[in-house]
Amino acid sequence: MKLLVRFIDAFIGHNCKGNSAAVIEVDMPLTKQLMQEVATKNNVSETAFIIHNKNKYEIRWFSPLTEIDFCGHATLASAHYLFEENPELEKVVFITKAVGDITVEKQVDGAILMDFPKQEPDLVTSPPKALIIGLTIKPAEVYCNAQAYFAIYNSEHDVHTLEYTTSELIKLAPRDVVVTALSQEYDFVSRYFWPANGGDEDPVTGSIHTGLAPFWARRLNKNPLVAYQASERGGILDCLVDNDRVVICGRAATALCSSVTI
Repeated sequence: MKLLVRFIDAFIGHNCKGNSAAVIEVDMPLTKQLMQEVATKNNVSETAFIIHNKNKYEIRWFSPLTEIDFCGHATLASAHYLFEENPELEKVVFITKAVGDITVEKQVDGAILMDFPKQEPDLVTSPPKALIIGLTIKPAEVYCNAQAYFAIYNSEHDVHTLEYTTSELIKLAPRDVVVTALSQEYDFVSRYFWPANGGDEDPVTGSIHTGLAPFWARRLNKNPLVAYQASERGGILDCLVDNDRVVICGRAATALCSSVTI
């Protein structure tokens, strides 16, 4: 059996290369083990498997290591693929297990708007030792949601220059780590480390901005916001907090079409 694979760069723009995702549309459900094997073989941050279900699409996301509950950049990539394949489509609804239905809309300028549940973090008064040891610069504050620990810094320079110890951060599983600060060029900047679930540093992480956007919107008393994820590839995300939802907008481009035999 041969599966067609589209490798799509998500959250690109302004010389940012974004985050690569593999998108595979299937006609029938595959086993979790098989999807994981394919994702491991693809070896990109996420592989999204989508299957048409009436007027919606079921979607599941896999890193090279495990199935992921919620992935923003692979959702953007999947929508980009569907809009390219079906030019008449203007809106897509994805069915997910962990975060409910996700509505995605194509904008007239080519950008893609995604409506996600808000996942604002809470303050952590006693941060885990592995978090403090695992980052070379101590954060000013630490917050947490179901996905990750949020290390808050007073300096954008700290976010850009800090280093991390994988063997310590992996102890925080199942949570990952995001480091963030105010930015001079954008509203805020971040980096994301996920050794327990996918890899060392993720290029651009759409899902974590459902926590970052409400955090910075409250602190800055500003909405909407423009975010930059400062990985080597980099990515720009336009964020709007709307009650219990976070709307994230970005752009994507197909980089490669290939196939995998299973």
